Amino acid sequence: MRIRCGGWIFVFCLFFVSGLAQQNGPAAQSEPPAFVPLRSADNRITLDVVVTDKSGRPLPGLQQQDFTLLDNKQPAKIVSFQAVQGGAATADPPVEVILLIDDVNTSPSQVAFARDQIERFLQRDGGRLARPVSTVIFTDSGITIVDTSSRDGNAVIADLREKKTGLRSIVRSSDYGASVRVELSLNSLQQLTHYEAPRPGRKLVVWISPGWPLVSAPLTSKQEQDVFNHIVAFSDRLRQAGIALYEIDPLGVADAAGSRTSLYQDFLKPVRKAREAQFGNLGLQVLAAQSGGRVLNSSNDVAGEIEACVADANSFYVLSFDGLPGDGPNEYHALEVKIDKPGLKARTRSGYYAQPGH
Repeated sequence: MRIRCGGWIFVFCLFFVSGLAQQNGPAAQSEPPAFVPLRSADNRITLDVVVTDKSGRPLPGLQQQDFTLLDNKQPAKIVSFQAVQGGAATADPPVEVILLIDDVNTSPSQVAFARDQIERFLQRDGGRLARPVSTVIFTDSGITIVDTSSRDGNAVIADLREKKTGLRSIVRSSDYGASVRVELSLNSLQQLTHYEAPRPGRKLVVWISPGWPLVSAPLTSKQEQDVFNHIVAFSDRLRQAGIALYEIDPLGVADAAGSRTSLYQDFLKPVRKAREAQFGNLGLQVLAAQSGGRVLNSSNDVAGEIEACVADANSFYVLSFDGLPGDGPNEYHALEVKIDKPGLKARTRSGYYAQPGH
């Protein structure tokens, strides 16, 4: 069954987007509901941790004693530990892979290329997939979610072809400006987290897109607070939905020489206070890196990059700990996982926002 999430159903408006959208495109049809963080009943936090060797391959076989977890640079007690080997074979529920095609921030030729590369990935091993895969199409009218996934790559291809986009009603360079694309993109990510939050299990969302624009503009103090609230909300929702974001740039080597592929790194530093917030902190690549996913660009082998992302489900570790309460609302806590073996790196969420008494 397909679920169409319309572009304005779960709309939230940043002040900068709303103001510029009035100049470049249609405004929202009604006052949107507030986009508020989801809160757990307790302070238990679960982390999916991918440990890689020197070649970047996920490494199995580690034990709890090999891990040290730091919360704001202080050792945190690991209260539960699970080593997941073989992904779909031992994870319950199995890790789900969601391949998202971005028709808003990507040209028609790049969308066609992305579709072809997705089919190449799905056809490997005769279409036998190690874990459930589904596809999502993101257009200017929202996202189309398939609420069933499949380990049959040929069935996923058939569904993808059925959703063939006749699709592009947005003309990015003339009808809508960068600010509207940002709003549409963040809306769709919100829709996806809203849908996935009540569904159990880990999800790898592979967003095939150059990313939405890193809009640059001065902020008033009220705008800074608004952007900061959304940074907190996305951090909470991605974590509680069990989503790790992966960004693959379909522009490949054509984009390698430009500065845009590395510009997002200027916004990776955690935002601890509203006055530090910038629009770029809500960029796709920034959210991907902070969620424990990856940012992949400068390669024309998109099918291979999808496979590299999905390989994170082959071997990973699930840790839980009791988060510390904040001294005030939305207090940022940096997380770090260290491995007691040389040459190994751990990748997980970069932090969380603590609340008083949680």
